[in-house]
Amino acid sequence: MATQEYEYRVDGPPPYIDPPPTELDRRNPVMKDDGRLDVDVDSSIVKYLSYIRRHSKLEPLHGAQDENDKDSDPSPPYSQFQVAEPPPFPVKLNIVIQVVGSRGDVQPFIALGHELQKDGHRVRLATHNVFDKFVRDSGLEFYPIGGDPAELMAYMVRNPGLIPSMQSLRAGDIQKKRKMMAEMLHGCWLSCIEPDPVSAAPFVADAIVANPPSFGHLHCAQALGIPVHLMFTMPWSTTKEFPHPLANIKNGRGSGTEPHVANALSYSVVEFLTWQGLGDIINEWRDTLDLEHISFSDGPYLAEILKIPFTYCWSPALVPKPADWGPHIDVCGFFFRQPPAYTPPAELDEFIRAGPPPIYIGFGSIVIDDPQKMTSMLLEAVQKSGVRALISRGWCNLGGPEAENVMYLGDCPHEWLFQHVAAVIHHGGAGTTACGLVNGRPTTIVPFFGDQPFWGDMVSAAGAGPKPIPHRSLSVELLVEAIRLCLTPEAQAAAQEIAVKMKAETGVRAAAASFYANLPVHKLECDLIRGQPAAWVYRRKNTRLKLSKVAVEILASHLRIDVRRLKKNETRKIVIETLRWEPITGTVSAAIGVSRDMAKAAADIVVKPAKAYRDRLKVTSSDPGANQPVQALDLMSRSPGMEGYIASSKKSKTRDCMTLTTSMSAASASGVAEFFKSYAGGFVTIPYAFTEGFRNIPHLYGEEVRDIGTITDWKSGTAAGARAVVYGVVDGVSDVFVLPYKGAQQEGALGAVKGVGKGLAGMSSKLFTATVGMATYPLQGIYKSIWTSAKPNTQRSIALARHAEGSYLAAKARADGIDDQVVMNSFETLIHNNATGRFLDLPGTGKDGFVGV
Repeated sequence: MATQEYEYRVDGPPPYIDPPPTELDRRNPVMKDDGRLDVDVDSSIVKYLSYIRRHSKLEPLHGAQDENDKDSDPSPPYSQFQVAEPPPFPVKLNIVIQVVGSRGDVQPFIALGHELQKDGHRVRLATHNVFDKFVRDSGLEFYPIGGDPAELMAYMVRNPGLIPSMQSLRAGDIQKKRKMMAEMLHGCWLSCIEPDPVSAAPFVADAIVANPPSFGHLHCAQALGIPVHLMFTMPWSTTKEFPHPLANIKNGRGSGTEPHVANALSYSVVEFLTWQGLGDIINEWRDTLDLEHISFSDGPYLAEILKIPFTYCWSPALVPKPADWGPHIDVCGFFFRQPPAYTPPAELDEFIRAGPPPIYIGFGSIVIDDPQKMTSMLLEAVQKSGVRALISRGWCNLGGPEAENVMYLGDCPHEWLFQHVAAVIHHGGAGTTACGLVNGRPTTIVPFFGDQPFWGDMVSAAGAGPKPIPHRSLSVELLVEAIRLCLTPEAQAAAQEIAVKMKAETGVRAAAASFYANLPVHKLECDLIRGQPAAWVYRRKNTRLKLSKVAVEILASHLRIDVRRLKKNETRKIVIETLRWEPITGTVSAAIGVSRDMAKAAADIVVKPAKAYRDRLKVTSSDPGANQPVQALDLMSRSPGMEGYIASSKKSKTRDCMTLTTSMSAASASGVAEFFKSYAGGFVTIPYAFTEGFRNIPHLYGEEVRDIGTITDWKSGTAAGARAVVYGVVDGVSDVFVLPYKGAQQEGALGAVKGVGKGLAGMSSKLFTATVGMATYPLQGIYKSIWTSAKPNTQRSIALARHAEGSYLAAKARADGIDDQVVMNSFETLIHNNATGRFLDLPGTGKDGFVGV
């Protein structure tokens, strides 16, 4: 987590009373028919994941009675950023918000985008094409990433858990979903560097905000070297307090697993199975970004290992922050947008006024297989309950016969509607749940998939509604019972109590402050123009300057800087390394990876030319003159004036043949090059994995291993090799004496004997690492440098996009009367005084330099 640059004072939140322990804490969960994943804590997969956690960089899991837990202070129920107006962030950024999901998933991020816009940032919301008008009408920039949310919703209803049904397998749903995910990953990358599709204004992201199901966020941030911040409406970070919302936990007979440990492991299971289904797609996409593949064991835990900042947008009045979440995780409150200006149609207004407040029933973006059956059930329950009802048609197009006490609704903002109803019945989307509760409306949740059962449990535990009714179990009788419970004074009072607490929260503002607190201001701001983000680092002699896109284009246009000295300013460098636990599995896994790459490259020698041939056939088949019969050409050749045309056609065919041959040869050569690259890489990768495995042996018996640094190029590789030698010799020799002494202090004579064994093992592994590491670590650094130089396409495209935006912004600055000479004079002053890191107020431009240009 970046150093916090501002002090955010907490003006005491309203009195907070902890809600009663939820059922998720009290009960021993069993498998239910709600589509969630059944997690058996005694299964081999859970034991395997538990082993990974013990021997990785992840936080250890402890039982409920862990001594460290007893003395630790619980997390405060309210975010430290719950303040009215924290200081605005000093640098004006290009922020892309990447969201995958339904309209309910997109809407909270529109509220966040507005909040960031108020602080002067340029905000682009990247999501499915169908939400183009919804986003642009709200005043935000939009970028389409592809994917069909209706199809995703239908898939999730058919497969609420992570295991696909036979119906989905027969329908080919899995392949469609994987293809859609590949499309969205590509769209997420383009959303970071492509110009606006409407205005054509260049755009390169300086920071990324995303929800976890967009999946491309971390990898885009790694390629760009920029910060990424995750935000979501359901728990996605490991905690011992409750299981993952997509998991049901089963404790086998005689299981020794603590319930709190089982809760935490459920997050590992969900992440593991998600990566199992999408890991190959993500790694293939990373190839296009010139990034190395992520290993099978590290992929599920990337955000947790790297401690990516995470903000949860739900109310702590409903679900307080778990005590085992670190400072990089925050719970800020629900995101509410500004209520849209809305005048109800006369028919709706008359219906509301015609009797007691109706109840609301709607399932939003959910796609139901049999909407007629669902409508009939709803109508019968409404009649038996003796209530009036507003039924939202939604994406499943609910609708039936007209009735005096029922009205069917199209699109109507919940912010307005929920003020005029007595209770709400819906699918349990986080946004809809929040809107109902903030208006003090008792809530019945009919969950279909995802986090919806979780929110149903939370509402029920708070007393603001009945237990959730899974849609497969929904019946007229259960619905009638739920409606009657929602209309009781007790449910009304509980909902009102939650509403009072939620209205005192500043969810969107707190989330923006949380986002700012995790940004490295000292790396982000231009040294020359105050308030602009630094895209480049310029070095000359002893001077190192961080320069914005505008500053570089102005200085380069007047030949004041050599653009060859520019390097990308990485404000958040993300390095993903495969952790080798010990030498045997480390070496075997590396060998398997090299063999896999060699096999793929060997296949590409044949596959790529065949693909080039097929692609060429598609082009020629689309040309109406490409496949004319020979007889027709003969006939045409005898016609007067056609000799030149035929000769031209023959030349064209010859050129096409040569082009096809060239492209097929190039494709085959590419496969050959990849094969030898994988073969040569194996001579570095396998010994490096073997050395790392030996270096990490002390982890196996609970000893710490010294960090030798991250290897990113030949310089860091050489430094790591030197540290490995020094640490290996010093620590290896000292362990023989230190570990027996420590063991004797802790366990007496037995501990001393164990210490001797650990010392001998440590000396062997560390001296071996020192001997081999002096060669393997520098070689790994050289390999990294060659890898970077051999795959320059992505970095070149980033540089071109940044230069394009810089030219565009510099032209706007000049049009607004900014003098280039002011920038050049300040640059010369900095160079002359060697005043790196000092911000200047530029004469004639005001306190904020080019901010707002």
